[in-house]
Amino acid sequence: QVQLVESGGGSVQAGGSHRLSCLASGRSIFRIGYMGWYRQVPGKQRELVATIHSGGTTNYQDSVKGRFTVSLDNAKNMVFLQMNSLKPEDTAVYYCNAEIWIDRDTTWHGWGQGTQVTVSL
Repeated sequence: QVQLVESGGGSVQAGGSHRLSCLASGRSIFRIGYMGWYRQVPGKQRELVATIHSGGTTNYQDSVKGRFTVSLDNAKNMVFLQMNSLKPEDTAVYYCNAEIWIDRDTTWHGWGQGTQVTVSL
């Protein structure tokens, strides 16, 4: 089985920077399909923040373009989210999401447990 474990959540002032990490671990990880980040605030649906495929193709929510950067370390099975120029509206629980190939024919999709990011004025 595969697990996604996020780290790096915390509190930061508006205008500041913060970095989230997510490690995919498990007995059998053949290769990464994609990894990325979603976020959710109470009462709202979980929304895409950024994703990155193993080949490097990225996708960002419009509101974070130019401020957030997603990156992938294929060798370490880790994805990172560098968040700059943070705004109070970026406050949310951030979830790691991934598609992992566990062999040549089988994929696993799943979520991390979530990590809180709070941006204050």
